[in-house]
Amino acid sequence: MVFSSNVFLIFFLPAFLICYFISPKSWRNIILLLFSIVFYAYGAPDFILLLLGSTVINYYIVKLMYKTDNQRLKKLYCGLAITVSLGLLVYFKYANFFVDNFNTILSAIGLRTFTFTKVLLPIGISFFSFQSVTYVIDTYRGNNKPMDRLTDYVLYIIMFPQLIAGPIVRYCDIEGEIRQRDYRWSECLQGFYRFIIGLSKKILIADVIGAQVDTLLGGDLSLMNSGTAWITIAAYTMQLYFDFSGYSDMAIGLGKIMGFHFPENFDNPYNSASITEFWRRWHMTLGAFMRNYLYIPLGGNRCSKSRMYFNLWVVFLLSGFWHGANWNFIIWGAYHGVWLVLERMGLSKFYEKIGKVPSVIITFIIAMVGWAVFRIEDLNDAWTFITRLFAFDFQSFAWSQGPQFYTTLIVALAFAFVGLLPFGKKLINFTFYTDYSIKQHLVVWPIAIFMLLFCLGALNSVGFSPFIYFRF
Repeated sequence: MVFSSNVFLIFFLPAFLICYFISPKSWRNIILLLFSIVFYAYGAPDFILLLLGSTVINYYIVKLMYKTDNQRLKKLYCGLAITVSLGLLVYFKYANFFVDNFNTILSAIGLRTFTFTKVLLPIGISFFSFQSVTYVIDTYRGNNKPMDRLTDYVLYIIMFPQLIAGPIVRYCDIEGEIRQRDYRWSECLQGFYRFIIGLSKKILIADVIGAQVDTLLGGDLSLMNSGTAWITIAAYTMQLYFDFSGYSDMAIGLGKIMGFHFPENFDNPYNSASITEFWRRWHMTLGAFMRNYLYIPLGGNRCSKSRMYFNLWVVFLLSGFWHGANWNFIIWGAYHGVWLVLERMGLSKFYEKIGKVPSVIITFIIAMVGWAVFRIEDLNDAWTFITRLFAFDFQSFAWSQGPQFYTTLIVALAFAFVGLLPFGKKLINFTFYTDYSIKQHLVVWPIAIFMLLFCLGALNSVGFSPFIYFRF
């Protein structure tokens, strides 16, 4: 089920909210759990039992791990629980990749290849697998105690607002809210506004731009002029940002309606003056996961410089692999890792000398080139597209995509960079982080209702498209 669909907006969400708020507080976790199961089963009925089964198994393994005083046994249980979570991820997400590449090697050396049943990818498996891993490791480290009730743990893993595409929420961050939540109607309203902002990002910006991006990249890339190539990659850069940050806004908003406070996942990433800063602002919960559970255990920056550079590069190589079982994602991760290392080696000092605005422009260009590799899975096509970017062939450029596309793209770019201006910072703080007064609610409420109706109208005319990060 997709947030930006009529099924969710007209049927599922109203039914859930009615059942949730008319129920006694002691029943609300169960109501949320049942609706979360329905939510996942609607989109992936073949995998709901696998999700529930692996979650239950992990719950009891962690219980055993916590109770034992034998350190070797504790490590064994921890490893077993992580294996359950990551084992499913590796099998479903990477089995086809490994088999295809192994067959390529066999074919190259003249040996017979073998067949393997194509494995379908359960939606959201990367996110709920990582969330399960955080619970296992944090409990092992003593950061939190295991949950007393199985239903609470299952709820933590499969809570529908952030089940499919995050944010990745550590149990220790919402432990108290799972057990008991306080409700303020002003917060519920703010959650509703946040949800509408995310919905508008998805339907009114990302989907409009994305339709043209698919058309442009579906043609012969070798014939594309440089102007069209830069417009295309700028459009995809905006599409990806507004699609994914829109989902995060909706998840955070839904959580706030129910009394949960999920972590922020985006902080105006295209305002960054370096790739290092970009990764502090983009998909922040994944960055925190990689830092806490991979970079620091590898030694982080508490080691020699050469080892630190290696750690950084490996972390982003694996981050790329996490995004998808294809070589373009691995190259994309390695590409960002190289820039991070270069900045640690002295490039950041160059950025400081040239100032904020030139640094932001350079960082944005670096990010766009990376997104080209991220978007175009065929490496030959990706290289062809990148060569067209830097062919400096602007003579045959034509404004052929129509006024709606260009207007939406300009609006997207304006919103993406507005945080660089003092007025923009105030607007962002008011929109996302202000505890509204009654008068402000009276202003914001009609705007939110209007935007919701506008989004529903757009959905009825063009239909919905899945979120980009559903595939990861």
